[in-house]
Amino acid sequence: MYSVRVYSIRNSEINMDKLYRSKDDRMIAGVCGGIGKNTDIDSNLIRILFIVLAFCSLGVMILIYLCSWILLPEEGDIKSEVIEAEYRIKE
Repeated sequence: MYSVRVYSIRNSEINMDKLYRSKDDRMIAGVCGGIGKNTDIDSNLIRILFIVLAFCSLGVMILIYLCSWILLPEEGDIKSEVIEAEYRIKE
C-alpha cells in the first residue's frame, strides 16, 4: 500500500491517507469524524468550526457537507476497498 507523507516547516508529519466518513464518531453522516481521524484533530473542534463557518458563509458549508456526505466513502466500505485494490494492482 502506498502512503504519502508531507512534512511541514517544523518537520512534523501530516497523515495524507485516504479520507473516509467515520462509522464510530458521527453525529449526522460521519464527515467531521472522518476529517478528525485523518488530521488527528478532535472531531468536536471540527464540528464547532463547521457550524461557525456555516453561519458565516450563509449556508455554503452546508452544501459542502452534503457533497462530502455523498462523495466520501464510509469507513470499511467494501466498494472503496475493491477500488483501492484495483488501483494498487494496476500500478
